[in-house]
Amino acid sequence: MSVTATPADFRLCVAPMMDWTDRHCRYFHRLLSPNARLYTEMVTSAALVRGGQLRLLEHSQQEHPVALQLGGSDPQELAQAARLGAQAGYDEVNLNVGCPSDRVQSGRFGACLMREPALVGDCVRAMRAAVEVPVTVKCRIGVDDQDDYAGLQRFTETMIEAGVQVLVVHARKAWLQGLSPKENREIPPLDYERVYRLKREFPELIVVINGGITTVEAVQAHLAQVDGVMLGRAAYHDPYMLAQLESALYGVPMPTREQVLAHLRPYVEAELSRGTALKHISRHLLGLYQGEPGARTFRRVLSQGAHLPGAGWSLLEQAASGRRAAA
Repeated sequence: MSVTATPADFRLCVAPMMDWTDRHCRYFHRLLSPNARLYTEMVTSAALVRGGQLRLLEHSQQEHPVALQLGGSDPQELAQAARLGAQAGYDEVNLNVGCPSDRVQSGRFGACLMREPALVGDCVRAMRAAVEVPVTVKCRIGVDDQDDYAGLQRFTETMIEAGVQVLVVHARKAWLQGLSPKENREIPPLDYERVYRLKREFPELIVVINGGITTVEAVQAHLAQVDGVMLGRAAYHDPYMLAQLESALYGVPMPTREQVLAHLRPYVEAELSRGTALKHISRHLLGLYQGEPGARTFRRVLSQGAHLPGAGWSLLEQAASGRRAAA
């Protein structure tokens, strides 16, 4: 029996971000936000099925609710990868139909698939047949010259026919040629109204908006129009915003930044004992004091010391005390 998605499950989400939302980042974000839905970096179905890289599915029980994002375009391979993800315990499997990088296009997945909605529908059906957890799709509002509402409308209708209950929409189109992935996050104009219209015309669909959302107030404004908000770089560069959103949206008492660090200590020490280098964890913490007095000192101490042999919890304490002194 399949799990039914509810709008409450997707009210606040942290986007899948390549090279950023690894398991250490997700554990840290969970300490800041008990309710946010977290997403893995994109994992290709080929890496799991043909490459046998099951280590890519590693995560801790504390991360839940957590979703696995897959990239691919072969329905049967995606179905097998989704099955592996569900067996590993993920709460959702998300299909990437939004990434515009050349590497992704050469593999015939990501944003270029918006031109092939029937194929995406076949992929979704195969994945849904393989797992009981929700299968969701993350897309753009369009690609290249396919830049009208009718194209997004047709894509959405095909997704609903395939059984999609949740559509995460980055409110920018993607240029598949001529723009880098970074430029594709910044240059194509945002069109939030197109995503709002999608929700009005498909009220049964859970619609999550993504792209350029950087403040608590903006999140609240979007939630008046759609079911959920997905934050990307804002949540990474200013992670304490997640604690502020927890307070604003869920009434959860806001921990201090110092309490967040204290709660992270057992995890850091356990990972160090497993042989994880501190730099793999501390790089996600650099923005914790964003905008606060002494933030630069905190970042500098961590950045300069975390890669050194033997770096451990004491470096984090040193960074925190240095920040207080600088403030």
